Amino acid sequence: MEFREYWDIIVGILVFPLAIIFHFLGFNFLALAFAAVGIGALAVTISEIAEILAERFGEPYGSMILTFSAVLVEILILFMVLLEAKEHPEALDGVKNGIIATVIVDLNALLGLAVFVGGLSFKEQVHNEDTSASYTTVLFVAAAMLLVPTTISLHSDSESLFRASLIIAFLLAIFYFFIFRFQTDTHVHFFRFKKRSRVKKVEENNYFFDKKSNLFNVVVLILLLVLIGILSEVFAKDGVVVFNEFGLTPGFVGILIAFVTVAPELFTAIKAAKNDEMQRVVNIAMGASTVSILLTVPALVFLSLLVGINLSLDFTPLQVGALLLTILLVWKTTEDGETNYLEGLSHIMLFLSYAVIAIFY
Repeated sequence: MEFREYWDIIVGILVFPLAIIFHFLGFNFLALAFAAVGIGALAVTISEIAEILAERFGEPYGSMILTFSAVLVEILILFMVLLEAKEHPEALDGVKNGIIATVIVDLNALLGLAVFVGGLSFKEQVHNEDTSASYTTVLFVAAAMLLVPTTISLHSDSESLFRASLIIAFLLAIFYFFIFRFQTDTHVHFFRFKKRSRVKKVEENNYFFDKKSNLFNVVVLILLLVLIGILSEVFAKDGVVVFNEFGLTPGFVGILIAFVTVAPELFTAIKAAKNDEMQRVVNIAMGASTVSILLTVPALVFLSLLVGINLSLDFTPLQVGALLLTILLVWKTTEDGETNYLEGLSHIMLFLSYAVIAIFY
């Protein structure tokens, strides 16, 4: 067994007890650092197992398995941060920023880096334009729906704002139900691409999880999610303390949370781009963003009810503006079914500009 093939699960298991120990000893920064490393490493293992299942089930189910796995990690981390709002009300801002930042990281950092790296190897890469057209339509509507509570917050009290947030969360969940059916039943062909990759793949089945059944891999995924859930609690509790000590802005905290959750998808997308599988990249980046809004938001709002915390969906003009600009750029760069490295660089520049504002705003 080579370390480079299993570094993620080895690192994740090794740092797991260290994060717990440092948490109980009161070393907040070390606990936060090890928890973040552990979450990232175990999330990479989850993405690798999800990728094995993806190969077996094919598109669009493969990318959906990967995005669902990543979104579950996102929900776990943000829910643990949400729980901290009972003692630290400012944690709610971290949750809201985390929601928006995850979408912006998916559509700019992840998609941008993958398109840029792929564009350096291939002059142009192609994908099914129906995929991006469908996703951008959904994302525009979802972003507009998030504007509703934000608008209401300008002229109404907190109770009306929360009621509006519940209604929008419910509508988002219903919207996703039909989108899921659209992807997996009535319009599956919109999310597939029949053109073959220009890269010849060498089949290797030496990886441990490649030899295991689907049931075994699903059980391992669940166990890894439990470990990530524990680490997420450490990350949230010690993170609130450390972020306050260092005076980090909520926007920057949101970006940090986003990168922890998006890291596995990022590695997978870049690998797919190098293999000339731009359809996979688009499915991952835009699919994850769609699920982040339509599934993560309702899940967090309804979970907040169970723990007695009111999570309202009033976002700042900066957050909504950055989200809309991002979706507009994605629409322009993917509408013709072709991508190149300049388009990838454009997404990276937009993300870096947003990051500068988030750090200093």
